[in-house]
Amino acid sequence: MRGGVQIMLIIPIKDGENIDRALKRYKRKFDKTGTVRQLRARQAFTKPSVVRRAQVQKAAYIQNLRDNIEG
Repeated sequence: MRGGVQIMLIIPIKDGENIDRALKRYKRKFDKTGTVRQLRARQAFTKPSVVRRAQVQKAAYIQNLRDNIEG
């Protein structure tokens, strides 16, 4: 759901395509939408300060990785 509008996943199946391959494509596309992550995040309230602190920690971690790769 984006902006109150539901988005339906459409997986076109080619002639003679294996159903397992189409199912795998569907699962990959579903993972990219982030629906499960969003549902899990909504199960419990996290304070804005905790969210901000996690974002800062993640940014510092990524910056540290980039610094180690470059130098």
